[in-house]
Amino acid sequence: MDAVNKSRVPVLAVDVPSGLDADTGLPKGAVIHATVTVTFAAPKRGMVLARAWDVTGRLEVATDLGLLPCPFTGDLQWTLAEDFDGLVPPRPMSAHKGIFGHLVIVAGSQGYHGAAVLAARSALRAMPGLVTLFTTDAVFPIVAGQLQSAMVRAWRGDTKVPDYAETLLFGPGLAGKDVPVSMRSRLRRAWHASQTPVIADASAFDWLPPEPKRLDALRVVTPHPGEAARMLFVTSEAILRDRIGALRELSRRWGESWVVLKGHQTLVGSARGPVFINPSGNPLLAQGGAGDVLAGYLAGLLVQRPFRAAPGMGIRYAVWQHGAAADHLSATHPAWTTEALPDALGHRSPE
Repeated sequence: MDAVNKSRVPVLAVDVPSGLDADTGLPKGAVIHATVTVTFAAPKRGMVLARAWDVTGRLEVATDLGLLPCPFTGDLQWTLAEDFDGLVPPRPMSAHKGIFGHLVIVAGSQGYHGAAVLAARSALRAMPGLVTLFTTDAVFPIVAGQLQSAMVRAWRGDTKVPDYAETLLFGPGLAGKDVPVSMRSRLRRAWHASQTPVIADASAFDWLPPEPKRLDALRVVTPHPGEAARMLFVTSEAILRDRIGALRELSRRWGESWVVLKGHQTLVGSARGPVFINPSGNPLLAQGGAGDVLAGYLAGLLVQRPFRAAPGMGIRYAVWQHGAAADHLSATHPAWTTEALPDALGHRSPE
């Protein structure tokens, strides 16, 4: 096993990498480090723990093996592409932009204007009816000059979250010193009181307190392990040791919101019910701006009625498409950058 690992030859592991305890994710002495593991029927619990990731490599599941139907289910679910069959209905011939939702994004500040551009471009790839982006006054000309389809507005002292917002995304790139206090206070108020779906991302986690929100309104938070650690006052290592527990606790503290805990095998879930493991994506997503792309695309989907009617499925679909876009780019352009990611969204159909 040591000789194989030192050879750096790509390794395909069948069912379980030799030497790995599939229940605990810990090695039993020497262990094969696989490039890809194809496991049978369902993932073994140890394989989806962070400590096993470097051993299992990319995890794939061969489900159709002629096994008898399994009468059991659990709270931990592996997402398959076919889960989304028929999710996106064809648009009627009488369609117009008014029926596909008006998304409002509040993003971007000095030094972080690119996050606003990436979020808006990605939201447009989900094809909502309208997208309006609010950004700080200082970076408004830079951001507006890079967008065509989205409407761009400067947020000034008296600006409020507009009533026409059918879904609100805020947080990408709101880390600059030019972010007005009024913006943060009004966005916090929208998180707690708005009837429409609200997605909080990135910089918002530094000033969005864990307070109650409307129980009848959809809320989504999208932290990576470092942000989750700051939100829960623990270390990133603690988050990775118990990602499911961290997801449940984040959801409880932030009003039983949906949580997208990003990273390898991104988790999607809430305080109760199943937690879904996403299989798509690869290590080249570890680039600045990839999270802004996911947040924008997710918001662009959730503003549309079919996805608002089944928000859990819509969130999972956004996460899966985000990873699938990265896989497509990695297969065709091995040295891609985040700027290419929005244009690759939706390239692969799950059907």
